[in-house]
Amino acid sequence: MLRRFIKFFIPFLAGIILFPFGKDAIETTSTDTYCQSCHVHPQATTSWKKGPHFDTKSGTVAHCVDCHLPPEGFAYLREKAKTGTRDLLSHWFKDPSEFNWEHASTRDAAMGHVYKASCIHCHQNLFSKGLSEKGRDAHLHYSRKENELRCINCHLETGHYHKPGVDITQQEVEPGTEIYSEATDIDSFATFTEKIPGTTIEFTMVAIPGGEFTLGSPEDEPGRQTDEGPQRRVRIDSMWMGETEISWQEFDAYYRATSKAGRTEDQVAPDGKSVDAVSGPTPAYGDPSQGWGRGKRPAITMTYYAAEQYCRWLSEKTGKSYRLPTEAEWEYACRAGSDGSYFFPGSPDDFNQNNWLNKLFGSDTTINNYVIYQNNSHGQTAESHQLKPNPFGLKNMLGNVKEFCSDWYASDTYAELTADAVTHNPQGPESGKEHVVRGGSYKSNASEVRVADRDKTNTISWMRTDPQLPKSLWWYSDNAEVGFRVVCEYDAIILKQRSVK
Repeated sequence: MLRRFIKFFIPFLAGIILFPFGKDAIETTSTDTYCQSCHVHPQATTSWKKGPHFDTKSGTVAHCVDCHLPPEGFAYLREKAKTGTRDLLSHWFKDPSEFNWEHASTRDAAMGHVYKASCIHCHQNLFSKGLSEKGRDAHLHYSRKENELRCINCHLETGHYHKPGVDITQQEVEPGTEIYSEATDIDSFATFTEKIPGTTIEFTMVAIPGGEFTLGSPEDEPGRQTDEGPQRRVRIDSMWMGETEISWQEFDAYYRATSKAGRTEDQVAPDGKSVDAVSGPTPAYGDPSQGWGRGKRPAITMTYYAAEQYCRWLSEKTGKSYRLPTEAEWEYACRAGSDGSYFFPGSPDDFNQNNWLNKLFGSDTTINNYVIYQNNSHGQTAESHQLKPNPFGLKNMLGNVKEFCSDWYASDTYAELTADAVTHNPQGPESGKEHVVRGGSYKSNASEVRVADRDKTNTISWMRTDPQLPKSLWWYSDNAEVGFRVVCEYDAIILKQRSVK
């Protein structure tokens, strides 16, 4: 009831108050200066003045209300009253230092305060003279999918300046930094630091001893979904798994070594097979890092195919057998001997900030030590060093980015496993349309970062903005939540032979 009151009555009341003043009141409260008097985030004003909507060749300036309100008519007045009331209350009763301005600049947030009709009102000719070929392709795609797409799907940076992405084709090496000539030689089953030959990149591979565990979740687990059962006993072989998700510096090394700027000849892999022995990505549309930075942040937005190709490249470079984990391997490694909702104490109800008891007494914050998720991510990924590892020594298994598994997704995967015996290294269904992703992301709530929670790729939705025909094999245009980590296969016989030498 209160929400309905705020949504309808307050804007109505504001309209009544403004009505006697008419046009003068509307014009006065629509100036940039007036907007900035409530919007006490100077970075928005600064970025607007540095962006292409302020500094234009024609001298025309797009003002705050030109983008953040509908273009005209009753919709303009209605949204102006609603937005003005909300902003005024925020100005009076909220602390600006607590606002998440980074999240407000994301595409998801912008969907709520940038109007498609306003974009079209100013930019009526989508195929103007001088438009690049890339622009024509993109606008043609938009015209075909007009009901599904928004202008800011591609032009998020237009209203406010965004720092351009870095040129990853060039590797900057600080003086004195070692460039590795060979991969790490291993002669025992222990955690080791892998080195990528020809680069300065190294990363930690954690030794995960094999064992048995119960796959899935019990029926009474809070937040449980039906595809998490029935529970089954599974045995997993020993392996090495990446301590963290593949970082941008690792993925960028692959990109530099294999990519061809602008190439299209291997855009489609016939019969699902790669064209090259090891293929490399074509350039992405936009900045796949979302402007959050690269380095040791998890690499994101690459497709399942790109992740597989990375594993093939890494195997070839190091002489080892790297691949994506199976879903069972992933859950075994994540649980690390635990059998609850998480590998640390607590349940989703403990961490749910919307629970009325938690609102009254405060929610449990244990999860913040281990997981980057909806309530602590500030709307973006984070580097792994911020968190504690699970008992196996793995970081970010839950939250931060969803992680590819090698299995095809099926809702009844576990039901197909033997109920009265232990299944050894299950591989998932033989075929399917989408692949499993696990662990949740920086956008997920507490239930969605449970160990047993299952998810899948959504190829059509994640490629909605991509104007290319066919769609890119390498990059998701509409998903910034997915990444991956690798496993390295353990072969006791080969290790024994090496140790003898």
